[in-house]
Amino acid sequence: MKYIKIPFLLLWRAWFYVLMFVGIVLLSPILIILSSSEKLYPYFWKAARYFSYFLVFAMGFRLDIERDEEIDRDKSYVFCANHTSFFDIWLMIIMSKNPIVFVGKKELVKIPVFGFFYKRVVIMVDRSSASSRRKVYGLAKKRLKDGTSVAIYPEGLVPEEGVILAPFKNGAFSLAIELKIPIVPQIYFDCKRSFSWDIFKGGPTKLRAKQYKFIPTEDLKIEDRIQLKNQLFNLMYTELSNDVRYMKDTNKALDAEQQ
Repeated sequence: MKYIKIPFLLLWRAWFYVLMFVGIVLLSPILIILSSSEKLYPYFWKAARYFSYFLVFAMGFRLDIERDEEIDRDKSYVFCANHTSFFDIWLMIIMSKNPIVFVGKKELVKIPVFGFFYKRVVIMVDRSSASSRRKVYGLAKKRLKDGTSVAIYPEGLVPEEGVILAPFKNGAFSLAIELKIPIVPQIYFDCKRSFSWDIFKGGPTKLRAKQYKFIPTEDLKIEDRIQLKNQLFNLMYTELSNDVRYMKDTNKALDAEQQ
């Protein structure tokens, strides 16, 4: 039965890339204009949100989003979420009505069509380069001061599927403390099993996501960044560890790696 499903799964995967590439190509005249300046970025963000909804529902996914606290349209935030899938990006876009600039790895520029717009609107980082990480910090700080929110996956990568949560980097927490901006924790429970990097896994299902109460930083000093990092890590690790479906998929992947 498992092998019978593989051709249909591959077709479903191919359908996603067709939707993404064709959609971006058709919208490219508008997207090029809206990504040409920071002033137009909020309109680019609106277009990206509509497109994200289209991708999610056209792929057969259903959304189950819970929010402990709502964002204020007039405030900036540092959004932090666990990273398990290419679909994490689209899900975060859907969850925020506020314009967010992503900090993302430069390797995604290589994706045809998508990469063209990615490099125009994302703060790219070469994680192997200390100078690149310093430059990213400065660019992110500038966008936050200008009133735009920033999204950082604090794991810094998509970990192996048998890993519950990879260790966090310090950048997001230093930024939030320095500029006195709250951190918005988000957890995506189903992207790993629904659309992971393993092309032989996944399928249309419900995508559960939760936005937790914001973590304030007004009273913190830069030396508190490790404590803040650990606070968020412990929150996410506990929530993911207590989720039966997430752990079932994680344990399956771990067993496969050990065989």
